[in-house]
Amino acid sequence: MKYSFMLAAALAAMATSAVAASPGQAVFEQRCTVCHSLQPAPGKMGPPLAGVAGRKAGTAAGYSYSAAMKASTLTWTPEALDAFLKAPGKTVPGTKMLVGAPGAEDRAAVIQYLGSLKK
Repeated sequence: MKYSFMLAAALAAMATSAVAASPGQAVFEQRCTVCHSLQPAPGKMGPPLAGVAGRKAGTAAGYSYSAAMKASTLTWTPEALDAFLKAPGKTVPGTKMLVGAPGAEDRAAVIQYLGSLKK
């Protein structure tokens, strides 16, 4: 009885968190958190993405960007994010980011999600 109650509680919690996640958050958690965090402090292979929307590329404090990213003139608008996520190496030749998100729906969802986050 005790275990069935715990199992029911765990399943309810998982269902609640799954419902609460936006499509962009779900894609971000599946594809992006391997290398990136939303926390302002560094700690992953890629730069933190908290407040990335509207920020000049290569400027998050505490991350060692490639020379190419530091020299880029990009500001992370939805259009710039879309181009970069589609083909990082073509958008910023010499970037450290090797893999993007080829699916337009996934890119749009992640961009919307990142834009909804506060710094």
